[in-house]
Amino acid sequence: MDLKDQLKNLFPDHEETPEPVQEKSNIWLQDNPIICKYEKRKGKPITILEGYTGATSDFKILAKEIKKKLSVGGSFKDDKIIIQGDFRDQIMTMLKEKGFKVKRVGG
Repeated sequence: MDLKDQLKNLFPDHEETPEPVQEKSNIWLQDNPIICKYEKRKGKPITILEGYTGATSDFKILAKEIKKKLSVGGSFKDDKIIIQGDFRDQIMTMLKEKGFKVKRVGG
């Protein structure tokens, strides 16, 4: 007996409301490809994403998703996402799955 059955036994008159269906909207509209490049700063590797032409808040959301999925640190400065470490391949596959055009630069 699962939770829904137990609740029906407790509240027989209650009607279950249908859950609203959330459509995935594509907020990532992009004409030019996002540039994914690799640099070393103070001897440590970093991955830089730049070239997004949409809203800054959308790019910040994307930065947060990337950092969380890869479990790494990073920041968002001057319309660029800076990720600690060399994660170009993983980031490029993530962005392609979301519908972005991505261009690899450097190495």
